[in-house]
Amino acid sequence: MASVVETYLHRIQSACTPIDAGTLADYIPQLAAVDPDRFGVSVVVHDGHVYSVGDSAIEFTIQSISKALTYALALRERGFDDVDAQIGVEPSGEAFNEISVDHRTRRPRNPMINAGAITATALLLKRPGVDAATPHDLGTAVDEAFEVILEFYSGCAGRHLTMDDEVYRSEMATGSRNRAIAYMLESFGVFPSDPEAAVDLYVRQCSVKVTSDDLAAIGSTLANGGVNPRTGRRMLDTAVTRRVLSVMTTCGMYDGAGDWVTTVGLPAKSGVGGGILAVLPGQLGIGVYSPRLDEHGNSVRGVEACRHLSDDLGLHMFNVARESRVTIRSTYDGHELDLGAGRSEVERAYLRAHRHRVRVLELQGDLTFSGAESVVRRVESLRADADVILIDLTRVGVIDDVSRRFILGLRATLLADDTEWVIVDPDGVVDAAGRQSRRTTAADAPVSSMAEATERAEDILLKSAANRTA
Repeated sequence: MASVVETYLHRIQSACTPIDAGTLADYIPQLAAVDPDRFGVSVVVHDGHVYSVGDSAIEFTIQSISKALTYALALRERGFDDVDAQIGVEPSGEAFNEISVDHRTRRPRNPMINAGAITATALLLKRPGVDAATPHDLGTAVDEAFEVILEFYSGCAGRHLTMDDEVYRSEMATGSRNRAIAYMLESFGVFPSDPEAAVDLYVRQCSVKVTSDDLAAIGSTLANGGVNPRTGRRMLDTAVTRRVLSVMTTCGMYDGAGDWVTTVGLPAKSGVGGGILAVLPGQLGIGVYSPRLDEHGNSVRGVEACRHLSDDLGLHMFNVARESRVTIRSTYDGHELDLGAGRSEVERAYLRAHRHRVRVLELQGDLTFSGAESVVRRVESLRADADVILIDLTRVGVIDDVSRRFILGLRATLLADDTEWVIVDPDGVVDAAGRQSRRTTAADAPVSSMAEATERAEDILLKSAANRTA
């Protein structure tokens, strides 16, 4: 059975699937041939757990999402001073493929437009002797630099990535504008390497194949301060991660960045292959794939899916909310409960023998998406070994709407495994909307104390015994 979080993602997928606006990136022949109805949504949370729905395992080319990663790699390998001398950090307000440079410094305005991205790629080619190298040596330099790029992308994604040769050839055959950008920058005397070699390397990085799962994993690496939470491998230091996320926030969605920041409010990068990578620092990464693009070159369904996620889960980075604290205070079984008080000797004996089938979760603090996701996953992991799960909300301060929905959604998940629940909610933090939810019986209603919860857990165990002997 799908988890509560996956069920929620399916709802988003269903809401966005009817959207058929937008067009494919037909100026690149191979991209014009993809299935326009593909749609995958993935989320990787703080500890590396993956939630995904739809075409989340379908590979597509990373395209301009690579700009954020190569910029990060250039900062790591060349240092801030070298990179800042070549590339600015100011939004251009122009389309991604405009020839946009600062009129005073002649630097590309930022690394998320083609001029800045090609320059960042060229910085990874720059090494002693390359400027005067033979074509053969330049080819070797491109091969070696691409190996470094591919290894870095793979480390951020947590699996070995490869290049789509057909897309690479297609883009090289139609890449006159990128060559013009590189030669223009060289004419200004600000380009750090050979223009042809830099464009070759840039097109290779854009042709790397990823899935929406990969994008979410890369996003979670950035969210985690540069450490891949699935592998534990540090890919970037925190200073580089902070810089990259900052530039993604202001420049990552091209000339649609302003609308994106106000409505979605997450650092993000899009690509004309149909992908969007978004990051909530400290919490999660999001990956979406749908190849129909809007006038800015951003995935139409992808933008809408991210808007749903941001609105529903309260992910906008400028949300003013109380700080989320440790959510699961303790977990234990029925051995720590006073089961059987006031029961017959036969009932007490049965309860003592089966008290391990009662599991208790005590929660504390304020419950927002990140904490609720952890609670849901813990409950789902316990259900196979429990007849009843008791969730104590006595120490919970506030709970947002989506977290309430996730907690209430556990009811159906547990019943599918013949597991009952008891909610201790003396302040009504869940039941504020509970009477309007799907709960219709008194047996489902929250109780106000652990004593009541213990008694109800006993009733559930004894009823289960009676049903088995009937």
